[in-house]
Amino acid sequence: MSRRFSQIARIQWLSVALVAVLGFAGSATVGFIGGIPEPEVHDEFAHLLAADTFAHGRLTNPTHPMWIHFETIQVIHQPSYMSKFPPGQGVILAVGQVLSGKPILGVWISFGLMCAAVCWMLYAWVRPSWAFLGGFLVMLHPSLGLNGYWAQSYWGGAVAATGGALVIGGLRRIVRRAQMRDALLLAIGLALLANSRPYEGLLFSLPTAVVLLVWICTRQRADFRIAITRIVLPLFVIVTLTGIAMVFYNLSGTGSLFLTPYQVHEATYGEPPKFPWQALYPQPTYNHKVMANNVATELTVFNQRRLVMDFLLWKKGALRSYWDFYLGIVFSIPLLIMAPILLALVLRNRWMLFALLTCIVLIAAVTVESWAIYHYAAPITGLVFVFVLQAMRLWRWRDRRTARWVVNLIILFCLYMLGRSVYADMKQGRSPDWRQDRARLVRQLEKQPGKHLVIVRYGPAHSVAHEYVYNRADIDGAKVVWARDMVEPQNRELVEYFKDRQLWYLDEGWDSPSSVNLYRAQMR
Repeated sequence: MSRRFSQIARIQWLSVALVAVLGFAGSATVGFIGGIPEPEVHDEFAHLLAADTFAHGRLTNPTHPMWIHFETIQVIHQPSYMSKFPPGQGVILAVGQVLSGKPILGVWISFGLMCAAVCWMLYAWVRPSWAFLGGFLVMLHPSLGLNGYWAQSYWGGAVAATGGALVIGGLRRIVRRAQMRDALLLAIGLALLANSRPYEGLLFSLPTAVVLLVWICTRQRADFRIAITRIVLPLFVIVTLTGIAMVFYNLSGTGSLFLTPYQVHEATYGEPPKFPWQALYPQPTYNHKVMANNVATELTVFNQRRLVMDFLLWKKGALRSYWDFYLGIVFSIPLLIMAPILLALVLRNRWMLFALLTCIVLIAAVTVESWAIYHYAAPITGLVFVFVLQAMRLWRWRDRRTARWVVNLIILFCLYMLGRSVYADMKQGRSPDWRQDRARLVRQLEKQPGKHLVIVRYGPAHSVAHEYVYNRADIDGAKVVWARDMVEPQNRELVEYFKDRQLWYLDEGWDSPSSVNLYRAQMR
């Protein structure tokens, strides 16, 4: 590592701030070069609805009189109109929307904060130069870095990773020297986890809670008083305020203190439960075929995974994909080569053993879930880099010259993969055809005078993944409203309600769901 790099690394606040700025600026630059992404996954549209709601100063929205035409996946309409997901991702997207009118700005902000949080956490685990290097490796990571979906989509991942890094970094500093600042940052990390990945965040935080409790109980009388005033009290205040905010959010959206929008959505539409051993929800009578087809598809997969052998085979593949996503070939090499020495370090170092056990707890928590998506395990991101950096450090300890080449090659490989992926986006376009078409239609209609109502009619070959019917938080105030086609008299009532709008029909191709036709209709 260069002398200038080491000099900057010794100034912790400067290094963390530099990583934050470069993470934000880098992800924004990649976004502009590769093209600002359009939402594709159902979850992204739901998070954007939450962002639009928060950006307008509301926690939820009133049920629309014509709500039956606007039903869509991952959104509830009764007892209020809102996203089913915890509010964490929606809040950061709302920040971007308020500041620039573009929610993607919030994604880039969250990515910069994630890089900074991981770098800050690493300062408590490894030497300054390695921690500073770790911040850059997070940015350049081929899967979750500058051009990954955590930085270039609305799906999430960075918020939970930030929360996990603050929790682990805060704990290590508190045990070393009790300071209120670190307790506040740890508590903020817990709040982020509770409002982004509540189940995984809870289990991830359990080892931290055990260590913190043991540390407090073993203090001497004077130290015990300091621990209570500097650590326990700030933690209690932040966690209590977070809990109050969460139950108030539930009350606003569902009318119940402890009933979440997520639970309402799953019960309303009969979605498969979170764990294979849970009983299925009663199947309701659906208002739209597409909603029934979505649940039927998920139930088919869920029922297959309830079979022990199918579940184990699927989890074997899922765990391997997790390894590929978080480590990949480039970070696996030093980890596997130095595995025997690293294992010895883990067995004789209590903190490394704690890091391993925390990772095992979270991976076990994710493993028993019915579904597996990479950002479910986002809280362990910082700990993954702890092991990677420790492996590099041990390699350098054994063979300084070779280790220097290995580090340089890893950085060059990450840069190559980043450039390759950005070039592919520039050449082919970031978005699949259907979401490009939807975004193009929205822009086309927004340029025309007046307001518009688009009634969507899907063909028999429709894919549930290609969903056009998503709306803004204020449906009546939106320039373009998307609605589902229904039989009379529902359609007539919808058209009459929006009689001040130009009516359009969007027909999906009969045999090809990738082709759509938008045409103007005469108001009746």
